[in-house]
Amino acid sequence: MTRVEWEPVLEAVEAAQRGDGASARATLERRWRESAPDEHAVRCVVAHYLADLQDDLDAEIAWDERALDSLPHVRDEDVAGLGIASAAGFAPSLHLNLGDGYLRRGDVDLARRHLDAGTRTLGALGDDPYGVMIRRGFERLATRIESPDSLPRRR
Repeated sequence: MTRVEWEPVLEAVEAAQRGDGASARATLERRWRESAPDEHAVRCVVAHYLADLQDDLDAEIAWDERALDSLPHVRDEDVAGLGIASAAGFAPSLHLNLGDGYLRRGDVDLARRHLDAGTRTLGALGDDPYGVMIRRGFERLATRIESPDSLPRRR
C-alpha cells in the first residue's frame, strides 16, 4: 500500500478556511489531476473540498458526486493520515452536501434520496462537535425539504 501524502491537501483546506479559495482550488485541482484513478481516498477528499470551492451549482454537485463515488473504495487506513478513524464518517457529510445541492437546484426527489441515505449513515459519527454539526445539518435539510415555501423553483 502506498502511503498518501496529505500535507498539500490539508494546506489547501486551511487556505480555503482562511479565505484564499483561489489558491486552495488551484492546489486541489492539481492534486486531482496528479492522482491516479485508484487513489480513492485522495479523490474522495479532494473532490469533497473542491465541491465547496465551486462558483457554479452544477459543478459543485458534480464534485460531490465524484467524492461519493470514490467513498466505497476508501479504507480506514487510507484516511488515518488525516486523523480520521473511519472512512464511513465521510458518508453523512457527502450525502448532506448532495442533498443540499440538489435541493438548491430544485430536484427535491434527489435531495430527499440523499437525506434518507445520509440519515442511515449517521451512526458512523461520534458525539463530538463535528457529529453534532452534521446531524443538525440533516435536521435543517429535512425541514427545508418539507417546507414548500422554502423550495426553489425548478429551472
